[in-house]
Amino acid sequence: MKNIILIALLLSGFQGLQAQDIFFTRTGKVEFKAGSSVEDIDGVNNEAASMIHTKTGEIAFTLLVKSFHFKRALMEEHFNENYMESTVYPKASFKGKITNLAAVNFAAAGQYNATAEGELTIHGVTKKVTVPGKITVQNGKFSGQSTFKILLSDYGIKVPSVVADKIAKEAEITVLCQYEPK
Repeated sequence: MKNIILIALLLSGFQGLQAQDIFFTRTGKVEFKAGSSVEDIDGVNNEAASMIHTKTGEIAFTLLVKSFHFKRALMEEHFNENYMESTVYPKASFKGKITNLAAVNFAAAGQYNATAEGELTIHGVTKKVTVPGKITVQNGKFSGQSTFKILLSDYGIKVPSVVADKIAKEAEITVLCQYEPK
């Protein structure tokens, strides 16, 4: 049910666009690393929903924060309760456009550098971001990959001084999506 709601929200941003130009996934992978030399803090979410319109370059992502999983249950609990406050801020999202769409040929096999600009919302805070990525086209389908960094403080995520040596001030986020035609 939650995936249907997420896809419906994404579709609402793509009203009036031709279906053959829209690709989507409900199994996008988002990883983040916010550890330090003292401790690894790595979370993985394999339930990100994303849509992309290949003619306009419009792109959208949404995920449930509680869908991040960790090596240790206690780390997952602290992530949701103390840092991300996932009951108050249950979703993270990105909505934007590929700015160099002319450099990406969705009809020809290959790997293309892409840049997306848009609004990233995490922890209830929305910021304009520009992120690099790669789009790989193969057999009529394509995948998108991006790795970028954010400052936790930019999104109102507070790290208590007691654990400041364990948690990085900057998180590295990696997104990988395998898109299918709508």
